[in-house]
Amino acid sequence: MLVVYTLDRLGRTVRDVLNQIHDLREAGIGLRTLADAIPIDTSKPGDAMNDLAIVLLSLFAQMERTYAAERAAHARAVREEKGQRTGRKIASNTERHLEWARHLRDVDHLTMAEITAKTGIPRTSLYRHFNRMDDRAVSAG
Repeated sequence: MLVVYTLDRLGRTVRDVLNQIHDLREAGIGLRTLADAIPIDTSKPGDAMNDLAIVLLSLFAQMERTYAAERAAHARAVREEKGQRTGRKIASNTERHLEWARHLRDVDHLTMAEITAKTGIPRTSLYRHFNRMDDRAVSAG
């Protein structure tokens, strides 16, 4: 028996969940959920209500995931429209530290790997910072 908190922990789409449950059944493993509104227990084969509950709950989970992604995309678009930054905060907590990284790139001509090693700022944060700084320089010039 496999116990999961909610059915949506098994997959992102209805198809994923149904495939996982099928594979578990083929292997002789039952499934039980703890927190779903409709309790699911696949140890009883042929239970039509159980099968209906699985499809409905996984469909609702897929719909919620889709709507959450749409809401997040809308929020990002609104922030970008207002000129506000989106995404994670920059790993470095001082502009001076980031300016030093930019100096290492522009004046000392170091590679991103070398700058990361010297500053301790993750590569993704460096790219994000440099893109923002380059955009400001282009729009100001």
